[in-house]
Amino acid sequence: MRAPLIAGNWKMNGSLELVATFAEELSQTALPDGVDAALMVPFPYLGIARSRLPEAISIGAQTLSDQPSGAFTGEVSGTMLNDLGVQMVLVGHSERRTLFGEDDSAVLARVQAALEAGLVPVLCLGETLEERDAERTEAVVLGQLDAVLDALSADQRQRLVLAYEPVWAIGTGRTATPEQAQQVHAAIRARLASYDSQLAETMKVLYGGSMKPSNAAELLAQPDIDGGLIGGASLQVDDFLAICQSAG
Repeated sequence: MRAPLIAGNWKMNGSLELVATFAEELSQTALPDGVDAALMVPFPYLGIARSRLPEAISIGAQTLSDQPSGAFTGEVSGTMLNDLGVQMVLVGHSERRTLFGEDDSAVLARVQAALEAGLVPVLCLGETLEERDAERTEAVVLGQLDAVLDALSADQRQRLVLAYEPVWAIGTGRTATPEQAQQVHAAIRARLASYDSQLAETMKVLYGGSMKPSNAAELLAQPDIDGGLIGGASLQVDDFLAICQSAG
């Protein structure tokens, strides 16, 4: 059975005070048995988050450079993240794809850089409202997935986590119904099986579209949803913990 993973993505939010609040609450509150948790925090807070938060909470970055080092002012490499004790990194988040022009080849390069640095890439996949209305959801999502899996070895594929994030349900308050989310997760699982049946059985596929305490239990009850990539609700420690409890 795949252990549920609840990963909070703070995006460009946060403060030392917020890190301290999470550190205090998470040190006093036990997660349900079998539930893993991670926080994806902005670059300036990664080191202090790792030093303050319980070891059971994984720390993740929100992106990384596709280069290991060099004259790339303002970029952050996977080896630097590893130095800070970071364990995971988001790759291909919809905001990186739409706002920063990261196409499939750029996403693949970052996945490979993360793997080279010993990090777990959380590969984000998702369609826009226009693509959904055109009934292209599976073509878009599975195309994004194939663009990465086709270039990786079987061992490298096993080290990924996937996150399905319908772009139209991020930060809008709209959420895919549990049935809509499950349909896409099932299609992802079937595509994984076409590469390797074991990969389909073991790969964690998270749902990342406005999951919150009020809808988490129903979404997480779906057979192919293995956790959540939580946006706004991850900025409130009580909400984040409530979602973790729903996964137990």
